[in-house]
Amino acid sequence: MVVRKVGKYEVGRTIGEGTFAKVKFAQNTETGESVAMKLLDRATIIKHKMVDQIKREISIMKLVRHPNVVRLHEVLASRTKIYIILEFITGGELFDKIVHHGRLSEAESRRFFQQLIDGVEYCHSKGVYHRDLKPENLLLDSQGNLKISDFGLSALPAEYPSNNLWNSQLCCTRGTESQRLQWCFG
Repeated sequence: MVVRKVGKYEVGRTIGEGTFAKVKFAQNTETGESVAMKLLDRATIIKHKMVDQIKREISIMKLVRHPNVVRLHEVLASRTKIYIILEFITGGELFDKIVHHGRLSEAESRRFFQQLIDGVEYCHSKGVYHRDLKPENLLLDSQGNLKISDFGLSALPAEYPSNNLWNSQLCCTRGTESQRLQWCFG
């Protein structure tokens, strides 16, 4: 078996795949720590005019450090790829938990909701607006703690004149965030 290495990381199986990125399990060979490695193809990013979006996502991930936000370890790059090294979260998506186990208990819902509020409040205190909160972007760690992930559509107030975050660049219409949270937490 051929072992693929990127920097100090041994790259393993694919654990997720989206339109523009692949996420692989990897292990830090110096510390033994498991990480998630998000692989982006530079040519694809350029072709789809996503350079600014990726730069913004990385900048935001560097800015936010909170127990309820997936942590960015580092960013590596080669001639053809960008590698975003993230905290490896083993518990899966909140969405999958709801689908597979049904309705959450009131106590569990309250705990997740409080953790979500804590994470969002922290992000807002740093001037970061996620703009894509949904059960698929809320991950659960091995202790069952909620972690906000996927800052790809997030925004910083400096990007919006007169601090109008509800402009045409918003990824969803006003009100759907609360409806999604209501669906998610019952």
